[in-house]
Amino acid sequence: MKGKFSILSLAIALSVAACNNTESNKNQAADPHADHDHSSQAEASTSHAQTPPPAQPEEQDPTASIPEFKFYKVKSGFGYEKKDIPSGKNTVFILFDPSCGHCQQETQALAKNYDKIKDINILYISMNDPGLMVNFLPSFGKELDGKPNVEVLYDRNQEFIRKFHIPSMFPANYVYGADGSLKNHWVGEKGIDEILTAFVQ
Repeated sequence: MKGKFSILSLAIALSVAACNNTESNKNQAADPHADHDHSSQAEASTSHAQTPPPAQPEEQDPTASIPEFKFYKVKSGFGYEKKDIPSGKNTVFILFDPSCGHCQQETQALAKNYDKIKDINILYISMNDPGLMVNFLPSFGKELDGKPNVEVLYDRNQEFIRKFHIPSMFPANYVYGADGSLKNHWVGEKGIDEILTAFVQ
């Protein structure tokens, strides 16, 4: 039960933190402690500057091959599993948040370059409420919406962060080859030319 709670907490934290939006970065740069109450630390220590920051866990590598999973198609509610991925081509998992500005920008750029990614499986995954996800492609990637190689999938049971990877920010991209092996991955922003190269190589 403890493990389930921590994964649920992580899922909520990821959905709240969404992506590294410029505005939040500006606020953080101005005062990274503005949202925190350090009164207890002030009592325990005469100088806040002498208190070392807590150690950050190292980001683990993503799984080296596509694991078994079950997500759900946002439009139909039908299950989507590893066996449903069309074979013989690269498969890209994009973990996203519908409200994330960088996720929206990446999707807009991909949509404008659909001809270059039409032979790649593109799977958009989110733990958000499907009601928030259903309009994501119509709003930010019209050229991707309804295409046979593009799916928007609801991760109802937080399987992605349990089986694939826990990213530090959105969007998080994972490129697997036709053999199911991880070829490339990154989190956050990346130029569209780099993205397209990574998707098709």
